[in-house]
Amino acid sequence: MDESFLTTPIPANTIPGARGVVELGDVIEVNEERSSYPIFRHNGRAAEMVTGELAGAFEAPLYGMLAVAEALDGMDWADGTKPVVSLHGQPEDESAITLLWDGEWEVTFVTFRDMGAAFGVALLGIYILVVAQFGSFKLPLVILTPIPLTFLGIMLGHWLFAAPFSATSMIGFIALAGIIVRNSILLVDFIRHAVPEGEKHVPVAVLIEAGAIRFKPILLTAIAAMIGAVVILADPIFQGLAISLLFGLLTSTLLTVLVIPAIYRVFRS
Repeated sequence: MDESFLTTPIPANTIPGARGVVELGDVIEVNEERSSYPIFRHNGRAAEMVTGELAGAFEAPLYGMLAVAEALDGMDWADGTKPVVSLHGQPEDESAITLLWDGEWEVTFVTFRDMGAAFGVALLGIYILVVAQFGSFKLPLVILTPIPLTFLGIMLGHWLFAAPFSATSMIGFIALAGIIVRNSILLVDFIRHAVPEGEKHVPVAVLIEAGAIRFKPILLTAIAAMIGAVVILADPIFQGLAISLLFGLLTSTLLTVLVIPAIYRVFRS
């Protein structure tokens, strides 16, 4: 085989053949004709597909969706032409223009929905266990109170690191529930043993003593978990998990020793 044939540039509008370069006009005939417009359907509904890949400071789909919604609100639309934004499911009214988010957002929506349901089941399980331990239906509500406090630290941590709230961040929030409940049980159990049975009034000195004595084991538990989270703080995927564990533990540890005794005093008064 002639090697010069392989290295010689092929002119435009030509194709290589067995005996050399062949002009395209010698083997094909080009005719311009009108063709049918492509019709796209999604789940049996007529749709126009617009695809894109998010990148940059915020790669989570929710932030891009909020930016698109803000851009749509800033545009001038004639009556009845502004699209209705739908986050999930097929539109009920096909006569109106609907912007349906799908793709990665659908995966994110299903993931957070399932994790939220699992979190609810976990809280119910914790509530049942605490009821069985203390024999009270109201006291577990006091013990579960610090769980929302972790969310304050989680939001603060994501803001400081300019990180998006991802699925791993939600996993960290769910994982913190067990640790925070353990800290609450330590305080409540100490107070219950320090106050005589049937006594409604809880002395302030007992509450202060409970916080002072139980603070050390609570702090050591939090520090141990925070050290384990530091090693994954720089990971691009599990950074949200690390931020949730670090700042959620930090905030809840500081607030639990203050909030639980105060709520317990109100609960027993």
